[in-house]
Amino acid sequence: MKRNLFNILYLLILIIIMTDVIINSNMIMKTVTFSFNLWFNNIIPSLFPFFILSELLIKFGFVEIISEILKKPIYYLFKVKKEASFVFIMSMLTGFPSSSKYVKELFLDNKISSDEASKILMFTHFSNPLFIIGTIATTFLNNQKMGLSILFAHYISNIIIGFLFRNYKPYKYIEKTNIKKAFNEIKPRENMGLILSKAIFNSFKTLFLILGIVIIFLCLTNLISYHLQLSPLKDGLLKGLFEMTQGLKYISLLNISLKWKIIISAMIISFGGISVHAQIIGILGDTNIKYLPFLIARIIHMILAGLIVYLLI
Repeated sequence: MKRNLFNILYLLILIIIMTDVIINSNMIMKTVTFSFNLWFNNIIPSLFPFFILSELLIKFGFVEIISEILKKPIYYLFKVKKEASFVFIMSMLTGFPSSSKYVKELFLDNKISSDEASKILMFTHFSNPLFIIGTIATTFLNNQKMGLSILFAHYISNIIIGFLFRNYKPYKYIEKTNIKKAFNEIKPRENMGLILSKAIFNSFKTLFLILGIVIIFLCLTNLISYHLQLSPLKDGLLKGLFEMTQGLKYISLLNISLKWKIIISAMIISFGGISVHAQIIGILGDTNIKYLPFLIARIIHMILAGLIVYLLI
């Protein structure tokens, strides 16, 4: 009975949203166009090459090599398997939601367990450094130096989270470093052509999932904003909660001090927005990797990043 009531409620919500979309079709069309341009001009260039390269690196044994080199600092800091070092480094370079894709690939390759994957996700939620320095600091806030403060707070708070949760499902064994053995294990199980074609297919599959989620959340955010008629600050925070990039742009245009723009921006980036969370859930959807530890870590991440930026400036 309760399940039927929920199904009826979901159906009514969908009907209301569909009616609203029809009534505000002009706004929805503009939002979809903006979403597609954001995806095409920003997301594809920043993520697609790294998605391809990461899958090739995994198949050709780079995980084993980088894991051997960094296994001791990664273990002593976070008490995780050496494979976490690959996700940690690659996520810092590419930005979210790539960490979920790397974790999933390692999990499907039987290199880490679902519990280990959930723990690694907690402290590898990095925004692309070019996005923070270029888009947020230079384009939105017109202050590149403050971008370094946001970047430092965002990165260091991630490391703090990993250290705080190091005893959460700890990995209890560390092997001796053996880089020679790692090089000897560079034996791809499939030919180069097949590996490359699979990497391209999987990358586009993930990118189209991201596109769909970005469109949905931007449309929902604009509809909610249109009906609530909130103050500029609340409207910016609402947009940032749902879709990070749009929210950051609105925050940068507010008539508040630069100090608070920077603090709010750091917090929004570290949480990631519900849109990014939905992308991660979508990527991990066909696995048993838990999402809740990631959500808890993002709330802590948001608070820590805001506090560190406040102390820095």
